[in-house]
Amino acid sequence: MMDSEIAKPGDNPLAELKSTKKSKHYSLEEYLQKEERAKERHEYFNGTIIPKPMAKGPHNIIVMNTGTALNIAIEAEHKPYTVFGSNQKVYLPELNIGLYPDVLVVCEKPQYWDDNQVLLVNPVLIVEVLSKSTRKNDRGSKLREYKTLESFQEYVLIEQDKCHVETSFREEVNLWRDTTVTELNASLFLRSIGCSISMERIYKNVLSGHI
Repeated sequence: MMDSEIAKPGDNPLAELKSTKKSKHYSLEEYLQKEERAKERHEYFNGTIIPKPMAKGPHNIIVMNTGTALNIAIEAEHKPYTVFGSNQKVYLPELNIGLYPDVLVVCEKPQYWDDNQVLLVNPVLIVEVLSKSTRKNDRGSKLREYKTLESFQEYVLIEQDKCHVETSFREEVNLWRDTTVTELNASLFLRSIGCSISMERIYKNVLSGHI
């Protein structure tokens, strides 16, 4: 992809267009074709292609820890859920947006927008690990975007440099309950899937003094 054809990453992706000429508008099909050949991941915002910021080591460890903990908890409780990692693209049909969450969970059978099984449309739980470049977007516009998915019930935000996890659970159509957990010896209960995972497992090999 040419630099003049894509937006630069930042707190508000669509506000970071810095090209001196009018940015090209891509169809969803064109985006998917380009993404298949791209060396780096990009997200899609109704015609605009945005590079996905590069993640640091602690971020990647937390993502893997969380995905592993979710799989173990789901299997132990014999729940009908499937966990996906950060390479799974989620599509928001109402907004024509394609995003890469850090971790997500679907109930029973995954549903896709496309026959190629690329664009997932039925996540019940979405996890984002916060970083300096994505924090504002993850807390603001991204949550509003995810809320357009009928299946979406719970949003989890994980700090990577301290023990701090926030959850937002959809109790009713327009009613969300927020919960914060900050103790390393505590458990994080995820109401959308009826499972708990330990905070120590989330931060394993990340926070100093805890393995």
